[in-house]
Amino acid sequence: MKTSALSESSRPVWDLFVRVFHWTLVGTVLLNQFVLEEGETPHEWAGYLAAALVVARIVWGFIGSRHARFSDFFPTPGRLRQHLQAMRSGRPEHHWGHNPLGALMMFLLMGLVLALGVTGWMQGTDAWFGEEWLQELHEVLANALLLSAGLHAASAIVMGRIERTRLVKAMVTGTKERY
Repeated sequence: MKTSALSESSRPVWDLFVRVFHWTLVGTVLLNQFVLEEGETPHEWAGYLAAALVVARIVWGFIGSRHARFSDFFPTPGRLRQHLQAMRSGRPEHHWGHNPLGALMMFLLMGLVLALGVTGWMQGTDAWFGEEWLQELHEVLANALLLSAGLHAASAIVMGRIERTRLVKAMVTGTKERY
């Protein structure tokens, strides 16, 4: 939710579930990409864990705390337009939760993780085992996830400076601070 006149410099924003979800998902993605062997059982289980985390986060997006709920930050065309206009004018809006572009990135990342889970699962079935196009799609999705996650991390740092908010620290402590 946007706040124009701020009377406070910090606020609890990310609940424990959101923070555990975020960092566990980061861990499973990094393990699967850089540590675990493709096609091996630990790689598969880490992928299933990542997909299950996203499903749990989707549920939490409807029943969780205020800033975890999708209704708090859903990126409607109007919200996106307003956010981009404020950025272009040099007067960025402050959002205690996700800003509209951050919300779009969140949905993209979750969609990629789910697509990876489905394509990974499909490769283990009799019907799809050994299909080269499916293996290639899974690899393209994995690369898109890494690229998007890198953009997400860089954007959190840049937007934190623009909005004068400690975004990365907030995902650790749960409290968003303005400076």
